[in-house]
Amino acid sequence: MFEMFTTLGFAGAVGLVLAVLFVLAYEFINGFHDTANAVATVIYTKAMPANLAVVTSALFNFAGVLLGGLGVAYAIVHLLPVDSLLGMDSTQGLLMVFSLLVSAIIWNLGTWYFGIPASSSHTLIGSIMGVGGAFAWLHEQPILQGINTTKAAQIMLSLIISPTLGFVMAAVFMLIMKYIWQKHKIHRTPDQQMQINGKKHPPFWARVSLIASAMGVSFAHGSNDGQKGIGLVMLVLICMAPAYFALDMTSQPYDLERTQDANRRIMAIYDRNRTAIGELVDFKADIHVADNILTHCSAETVLPAMSQLDRHLGKVPTFKEMGVGERREVRRLLLCIDDTARKVSKLDLPKKELTLLAKWRKDLTIITEYAPLWVIIAIATALGCGTLVGWRRIVHTVGEKIGSSDMTYSQGIAAQVTAAASIGVASLTGMPVSTTHILSSAVAGTMVANRSGLQSQTIKQIMLAWVLTLPITILLSGGMFILANALFG
Repeated sequence: MFEMFTTLGFAGAVGLVLAVLFVLAYEFINGFHDTANAVATVIYTKAMPANLAVVTSALFNFAGVLLGGLGVAYAIVHLLPVDSLLGMDSTQGLLMVFSLLVSAIIWNLGTWYFGIPASSSHTLIGSIMGVGGAFAWLHEQPILQGINTTKAAQIMLSLIISPTLGFVMAAVFMLIMKYIWQKHKIHRTPDQQMQINGKKHPPFWARVSLIASAMGVSFAHGSNDGQKGIGLVMLVLICMAPAYFALDMTSQPYDLERTQDANRRIMAIYDRNRTAIGELVDFKADIHVADNILTHCSAETVLPAMSQLDRHLGKVPTFKEMGVGERREVRRLLLCIDDTARKVSKLDLPKKELTLLAKWRKDLTIITEYAPLWVIIAIATALGCGTLVGWRRIVHTVGEKIGSSDMTYSQGIAAQVTAAASIGVASLTGMPVSTTHILSSAVAGTMVANRSGLQSQTIKQIMLAWVLTLPITILLSGGMFILANALFG
């Protein structure tokens, strides 16, 4: 890995190191900004001492990143449309990453300082959309052309639906607990527990449930939010050092053959369904043209791109035998081919064809949607270390400022179990969600179910942060990217 620095030059090497450090800083801040939500209820209810809770949460966050996969990581990366990724050079890629990270860090630190449970996911998505729109504007294109609007709509829908479901599910769970265990000590607040029997900690099974669900939230948070950091690091590495990271250099001959086979099988699917996909694939395009650098993905370029990819993969047994330019071009081709396949998968094709297309798409992208182990460990470490600091402000907000009365043990359990399940499902399906919004809405749901009431001021602050995060981060990151291009582009 270290030999890449000899080919980048001093300025390039420094830029690469700084960019990776910025991503790690973002993930560190994400740790103490978001993960405070994971330990908020377990600390507030005194189920665990604060120091032990945050250390244990850090370990579970670390494990979540290691075992969480990469679906969310590349969902974030693909917020930028394929044409932006194809047309981006190393300098623009670096400026883009710095702009979006600085804006995300500024907003995260600001909301953390005021103790507002704002969403790091929301912040990052807004920042990516901002630099994407600015990239399009600088190239005299419509701003929306710089954003993968389909992917953005999916993610935003997920960010809206997930806290709503969290609210409803937590409220229902709370009502079930109240029905099963009526007038039980599980429904006491920590202060009530101390006044009634002088005990500092929750009842045994309530304590076990609170600890287990808190660690579940921590693991789920690592598996979802940690992947966003992985995606950002990979974006940096691919832009700055494509010779080493545009493709998975550890791929074996079998992997290249697998990708080549998937490419051919997708071409066969297209050929069998010409009428249905005619608007997405131009079957009159000449697939025997000389290899050209792909700068734009369209119906006319899809089949020539697939033909070029087949030729590139047939030349060498591994990517180490490919030249630097050829590796980057193979990645461009794969991005275009997969983007078209994704659009085709939404058409009304026979079910069998859609199933096969989904299978071959996974084989097609196996050599591009990857992350080296050191990247995963670095992000896991940054997120885990961030968990160890800065949690007090958010714990106070979640425990005392959402509801009109203090949180009970049963409310903490209902909120945490709901959050852990919701975030875990989202990670498995490759959708980024907000730990902050899900847990805060789940706590609010338990307050309503318990007839505890809600503190309007805190709810207004959370909603205001939700409404303002997207436009502010879009403008902030977009403005920074335009300014950076004027100065350094």
